[in-house]
Amino acid sequence: MNTKPELLTTAASLGELRKLMEAGADAFIIGESKYGARLPGEFGLQEMAEAVEAAHGFVRPVRIYAAVNNLMDNAAADSLPEYLGSLAQIGVDAIVFGDPSVLVTAREAAPGVALHWNAEMTSTSYAQADYWGRRGASRIVLARELNMEQIIEIKQRTSLDVQVQVHGMTNIYHSKRSLVDSYMGHLGKEPSELDSRLGQGLYLMEEERRDERYPIYQDAHGTYMMSSDDVCMIENLHELMEAGIDSLRVEGLMKTTAYNETVIRAYRAAIDAYAADPAGYEFKEEWLDAIRALQDPSRELSYGFFFKEQVY
Repeated sequence: MNTKPELLTTAASLGELRKLMEAGADAFIIGESKYGARLPGEFGLQEMAEAVEAAHGFVRPVRIYAAVNNLMDNAAADSLPEYLGSLAQIGVDAIVFGDPSVLVTAREAAPGVALHWNAEMTSTSYAQADYWGRRGASRIVLARELNMEQIIEIKQRTSLDVQVQVHGMTNIYHSKRSLVDSYMGHLGKEPSELDSRLGQGLYLMEEERRDERYPIYQDAHGTYMMSSDDVCMIENLHELMEAGIDSLRVEGLMKTTAYNETVIRAYRAAIDAYAADPAGYEFKEEWLDAIRALQDPSRELSYGFFFKEQVY
């Protein structure tokens, strides 16, 4: 059983990536919005190469995963062979995909590069994991809607690595259309009035639950609606580690670097403490207190779906 899982996160820039490596991150998912979904920052091929160089030259092993998990249209599919080939030459450690076209293309354009299957809310069973494993995937990124029992059962019944999100906001809707631009146009406002406000204070709200705000994130390739709370599993991290989960993801989207550093340091401390002495492990409230001190008061820290009964 692997008792020391990978601590995986995102980064908005090379500067943040370096700070989060120092804070204790083991791996990063980065990329550019033409191919990757919900990225806190743009990493073109040059920036990707610099990130790989920084990670692989760090004092301990750090991995770089390229996000190629967007919904692929014809234009993106046509450019995939060249793009994936470039990622392989750069030396990324894995390609994260959801669209089968990425897997098929990677077999020829990026042979030898690991493939992580991430189909968002549809990756819900060990049978799916095995299906994609037979086609070359080495990891399944589990749906955020699964509870603890389902996660543990999948881990027990698949040979693939299993990745679970343990902190941060989650995606609940994705459209390839620029819905925020369309709405602002409906209000008679020009797109230029919106540019500086993307991802900054824009949210949806239900009439019946006006205390819950769902942030809207838009880039050049689509619009996303995010959860009104932040998952925070640091108190129960030992349960996932005991189950042998291979990768624990912290989502840093729409958070400050200071916040992300604090979260990574807290989860690093919890992971290392459990790995050092599983039998004698005790959760330290100071880890959670550090996160709470920087948490947006309008966003609740929750267990997400981990302890809810789900029916599919």
